[in-house]
Amino acid sequence: MKTRMGILLAGLMLFSSTVFAQDKNFQIYLCIGQSNMEGNARPEEQDKTVDDRFQMLACVDFPTSGRTMGKWYPAVPPLCRNNTGLTPADYFGRTMVQYLPKNVKVGVVMVAVAGCKIELYNNETAPAYIASQAAWLKNIVNEYGGDTYARTVAMAKEAQKAGVIKGILLHQGESNTGDKEWPAKVKAVYDNLIKDLKLDPKKVPLLAGEMVNADQNGSCASMNTIIATLPETLPNSYVISSAGCTTKERLHFTAAGYREFGKRYALKMLELQGVKVPKQ
Repeated sequence: MKTRMGILLAGLMLFSSTVFAQDKNFQIYLCIGQSNMEGNARPEEQDKTVDDRFQMLACVDFPTSGRTMGKWYPAVPPLCRNNTGLTPADYFGRTMVQYLPKNVKVGVVMVAVAGCKIELYNNETAPAYIASQAAWLKNIVNEYGGDTYARTVAMAKEAQKAGVIKGILLHQGESNTGDKEWPAKVKAVYDNLIKDLKLDPKKVPLLAGEMVNADQNGSCASMNTIIATLPETLPNSYVISSAGCTTKERLHFTAAGYREFGKRYALKMLELQGVKVPKQ
C-alpha cells in the first residue's frame, strides 16, 4: 500500500512540475509560408538588437550562430534558418512586446520554405508535391527532416511546454496565384494543426498576409482577391494588408516593407486581444 501511495505521489509531483513549467504569459505564434515568411531582405543594423521578451524557437540547427533545434533564443534575425533574412515575424514580435504588459513574453516557431505551395503543409498532399519539385526545394524541405508539417507540429508541441499557442501567422500564396481552392486548402492546414495540437479554434486566430500589393506593381497581386475571401471559409482568420509595403523586385519586400508588414500583423493580433494601442 505504501509503495502504491509513493508511486501516486511521485506521479502527482511530476504532473505538477509539468503544469507549472508552462508560462501562461508566454504567447507562442506559429509562422508558416514561403519565401516572404522565410524573410528575403538582409537585416540592417537596427534589426540586430531585440528585447529578450521576444524569443524564437530554433526549428533547425543554425551552424553559423550555434543555435540548436528545439532551443529558445532571443529573436535576433534570421529567425527561419541559417541564411534567411528579415521576415514579418521579426517586427510582429517586436511590436507585440512593445504594447503587451511587461510580464508577457512572445515566441515564434517558424517553418517556411521558399517557393512552396500550400500543399506542402498538408500531410496528405505533401509527399506527392515534394516528389514533383526541383532539387533546391527538396533540399530546403530536407532541412526540416523531409516533412515540414511534422516538423511544425513537433516544434509547436515543444513550444507548448514553455507557453501557450495564441495564433498562427501565414504568408503564402505566390506559388498558388490564381488558385481559387486556396482558402479551402489553408483551412485544411489550419484544421489539422488545431486537431494535432489540441487547440481551441475560437482562441487561435490565423492571420494571412497579402502578396506584394498592386500599388507596388506586385507580380502576384492578383492573388490578393482570393486571399480576401479566406474569412468566408475560415471564420477565425484575418487578412493583413500589404498596401504601401515597399518591394525590391515586385515579389519580395524590402527590409522597411517587412518591418511595416510585421507591425500590421501585430496590431491586428493586439486588437483581437483587446490591447489598446495608441493611434498609429
